[in-house]
Amino acid sequence: MLAAFVPIWALTAVGFIAGRSGVLGPAAVDVLGRFVFYVAMPAALLNTLTRQPIGATAGRAVAAFSIATLVIGAAGFCAARWVFRRPLAEQTIAGMACAYVNAGNLGIPVMVQVVGDASFIAVVLLIQTTILTPVILGTLDIAQSEHATGRWRRLLTVPLRSPVMLACLAGVVLGAAHVHLPRLVGDAVALLGNAAVPSALVALGLSLVPRRSGDGEARRPVEVTLAVLLKSLVQPLLCFLLARVAFGLTGEALLAVVLCSALPTAQNTFVYARAYGVDGTFPRDVIVASTGLSMATLTVAAALLQ
Repeated sequence: MLAAFVPIWALTAVGFIAGRSGVLGPAAVDVLGRFVFYVAMPAALLNTLTRQPIGATAGRAVAAFSIATLVIGAAGFCAARWVFRRPLAEQTIAGMACAYVNAGNLGIPVMVQVVGDASFIAVVLLIQTTILTPVILGTLDIAQSEHATGRWRRLLTVPLRSPVMLACLAGVVLGAAHVHLPRLVGDAVALLGNAAVPSALVALGLSLVPRRSGDGEARRPVEVTLAVLLKSLVQPLLCFLLARVAFGLTGEALLAVVLCSALPTAQNTFVYARAYGVDGTFPRDVIVASTGLSMATLTVAAALLQ
């Protein structure tokens, strides 16, 4: 367990220290994040999926993860609607904050280090990118009807504009067909993909450095606490029960799906909120709190299921 998680903690700490010291400059987290998203992560996924095709148990694992995600997301949405009386756009962001996992920046490093196989997290990335993201953006567009120009075009092309999603699709197809990249190309892709995990963890550490919001928006501690509890504790517990009891998963398949559910809230939650003029303080606080708590919950989940 220490061998798996100490490198994750160490590289995240390196990023945090670099961010606090300012040695990489104020734009470091954005530049490194774009490098991971557009270059290194797609290469890592393509390399992994062509060499390690998705296993036969993926269907049951995906079902357990999807059901848990929908239930927890709906719970966050309903709480924002009927308990906290938020408008539709904020209800959507609340549901996303409670259930949309950080599969890219943190999920792949965790799976590679702990499970040794990132094929399942690639399926999760596909689900979030091709199904959840269009639904979320579509609801935000409905809530912000004044931004109707080009709405459907943007909505339909969301998956095609994601290099991570395109790499997942290509890797799944090639892996299923047992087609391997030519050696020279494959070696270059593998070498570039090797930069994904350390770069993503350093970028994660950079993102944990507190920033001034500058927007004057009020903090919402009760809502943040509820969202973090749903995301970091209830979702992985529900996913475990579904995977173990309802779908009979054991071993690495069970470990992979529970770890995936225990991942913190994705940073896209903050990005989408700001893009649609929604309160950015709430998703930012949920991301920071759930990311910090996930260091403990991921370790405990892995220890119990090993």
